[in-house]
Amino acid sequence: MTDNGLESASILVVDDEAALRYSVSKTLQRVGYSVREASNGEDALDIIRGEMFDVVLTDIRMPPGLDGVELVRRIKDTDPDTVVILMTAYPSLNTAVEALRLGAHDYLIKPSSSVDIRASVQRGIERARSLKRRRALLDLIRSNVAELSRAAEETVVTVREGVMVEEHQLVPDGMGEIPLGSVMTLGPLTIYPGRYEISVEEHRIDLTPTEFDLLLYLAAHRGRVVSCHELVREVRGYAVDEAEAREVIRPHVSNLRRKLKAAGQDEDLIVNVRGIGYRLSEQVD
Repeated sequence: MTDNGLESASILVVDDEAALRYSVSKTLQRVGYSVREASNGEDALDIIRGEMFDVVLTDIRMPPGLDGVELVRRIKDTDPDTVVILMTAYPSLNTAVEALRLGAHDYLIKPSSSVDIRASVQRGIERARSLKRRRALLDLIRSNVAELSRAAEETVVTVREGVMVEEHQLVPDGMGEIPLGSVMTLGPLTIYPGRYEISVEEHRIDLTPTEFDLLLYLAAHRGRVVSCHELVREVRGYAVDEAEAREVIRPHVSNLRRKLKAAGQDEDLIVNVRGIGYRLSEQVD
């Protein structure tokens, strides 16, 4: 079993071939995952309406009725954070492109080895957990912003998907429908939640997902020092001791500071409290 909580994940396997469905389910159960089965797309949707799954592993062709590509579409409408992995014995470029466009996480060619299936599912679970953590951070920031706005009797803004937004055209994003131009301002920083991007004045800065989530977490918990252990657990999704956590987090903080400095931000917005962790500078309040 894994040591980062992935063994507690819930998986739904959807395939009209009973033997293959059984084989895939056993492959995943052997490493500790909780697995449900469905023999077609309609049954899968019925199960999903009553349960939450981290990953749905589904065949593309399941005649007659709902195929795998349409199942992706329906699942994403129900829960954008559910990760879907498609399996097919009849690969085609058009089908793969359409599936990925709709939000499928991976595309496996049948028959796939147990190693490939487990590896794909583990990556999918890590992706699902990352999306849920980021959405929770945005929800927390939304709550903080709303409280501050009410207290200061500031201009009313629309709050959607955890950020203050202006009304703009909607564009698809990995975190759901996020308005083009959605922003959140934290002191000198402007944060674009759907783009892994921030700006300092007019300078745009591209961040890695870890750098972006690290900044979001510190922003959501500004006003206190956050330990490296907590940052690794909440941003990376696994637990290590404090000494190892410092080694994990330090290079991400260093890269984030370097990017901020290159954009002309002279003062250090991320403050290192020696022996404890990190906090955001008072500039963001």
